[in-house]
Amino acid sequence: MIKAAVVGGSGYTGGELARILSRHPGISLEAMTSRQNAGIPISEAMPFLKGFTDLSFIERLPDDGDFDVVFLATPHTASMRIAPALLERGIRVVDLSGDYRLKDPRTYEKWYGHQHTDLSNLPRAVYGLPELFREDIVDADLVANPGCYPTCTILSLAPLLRYGLVDGKVIVDAKSGTSGAGQEPTRSTHHPSCAGSITPYKVGAHRHSPEIKATLDRITGKDIDVIFTPHLLPIVRGMLTTSYASIKDDVTRGDVAAAYMSAYGEERFVRVTSVPAIPATVGSNFCDVGFELVGSTVVAMAALDNLVKGAAGQAVQNANIMFHMDEATGLDFPGLGV
Repeated sequence: MIKAAVVGGSGYTGGELARILSRHPGISLEAMTSRQNAGIPISEAMPFLKGFTDLSFIERLPDDGDFDVVFLATPHTASMRIAPALLERGIRVVDLSGDYRLKDPRTYEKWYGHQHTDLSNLPRAVYGLPELFREDIVDADLVANPGCYPTCTILSLAPLLRYGLVDGKVIVDAKSGTSGAGQEPTRSTHHPSCAGSITPYKVGAHRHSPEIKATLDRITGKDIDVIFTPHLLPIVRGMLTTSYASIKDDVTRGDVAAAYMSAYGEERFVRVTSVPAIPATVGSNFCDVGFELVGSTVVAMAALDNLVKGAAGQAVQNANIMFHMDEATGLDFPGLGV
């Protein structure tokens, strides 16, 4: 049994990790930290876990803790302070923050507003999008779990770019539920502010923009021009991205369909459908992708649960791969449908 701990367990992502790991047949949740909830039973702070865990929150992991993997559900800048000591002890790390997603520390500083303080481990971090980089994840000891917007966007566009079916810039229209903003309430996510509106935010300035571009550049070996605009949806969880790109002159609908099936026909957690729908994915680790040709433009669509495939579920999927388990272990359940 693989022994796991979660650092920063009091938020939505930490709760999802605990929910999934509490029923995982190959990974045992041994500890969960939260400074504000230290000493409180996890099931008291998170009643949905009552009967599934007897653990209480602890303030920090013990220096001699016997863990095989630690999930860092921490804010950016915190993970790069915590990960080095864990790695030195031979503990594998799956980081759910943005600290290790960008390989260029100058890019990180530009978009996150802080200098990167763990330059020695940054090069060894593997970008944890299993459907594209599974072979890198297998032997990794530090996995940078992708953001929710990048996961949804990249999975919808990757077949088009990998097989050279599109040219020019990519325009991404992305929409996410309010849980993506975290558990702490803000003015913009306060129910009266967002319940009756779909609101664009951080236009041209969202931290997931360079992550999307860097990964698309990596897939193609080219400099991809990406325009990314996120919107806040008046729902709790779920995400939908709609991306637009110019199709090459000689590309047919059959070529596009073949590219998607070649990329995802054997994948457990990416389903090719006509028009993806958020309810089909909520509560699950699935990302549903689809496309439509409109004249010379291809519209690439995807939906997922921002807290599962967009965060905790993908982190567990990565851990499964790292420890040579079937990657669907503990994750093979459908979406809620409503």
